[in-house]
Amino acid sequence: MKPYPVIPCGERHLPAILAIWNDAILHSTAIYEYEPRTPGMVGQWFDQKQTADRPVLGIEDGEGRLMAFATYSPFRPFPAYKYTVEHSVYVDKACRGQGMGKKLMLAIIDAAQARNLHVMVGAIDSANEGSIRLHRALGFTSCGVIRQAAFKFGRWLDLEFYQLILNTPEQTVGG
Repeated sequence: MKPYPVIPCGERHLPAILAIWNDAILHSTAIYEYEPRTPGMVGQWFDQKQTADRPVLGIEDGEGRLMAFATYSPFRPFPAYKYTVEHSVYVDKACRGQGMGKKLMLAIIDAAQARNLHVMVGAIDSANEGSIRLHRALGFTSCGVIRQAAFKFGRWLDLEFYQLILNTPEQTVGG
């Protein structure tokens, strides 16, 4: 892969994020959704990320076009889960197989550690062998499968969970 740096995404990246997401929705099982997202939905999502200090990281080509992005969200909406997040990485279909997923995974792991999180969870369609292989290579371990968790493209989909336990936080708060 060319030495494109990982950068924080800004509002100018939202059209590319929308295009990458919608391609995944319409043509893959990377997202268990049926309907494409709208610019308004992506704008609201991005505003929520900014307000909550949750990173949206990306990789641009030499001309400033977003090729891939990554982020994380709370795993569950309850206070006791405050140290656990579920991450997502999406790569433009024309840019897959170039190491961008790994580069973004390493960056999002670093961002989680910097924010004193403790567990990262990846929810991966069981047919996504590349993502499963990447997660295992980065030290994630399998922590469960929900059989027939979703129905898309006329078939039942199994959802596998992988987790990485981080060495943070140094001190916990609450509970």
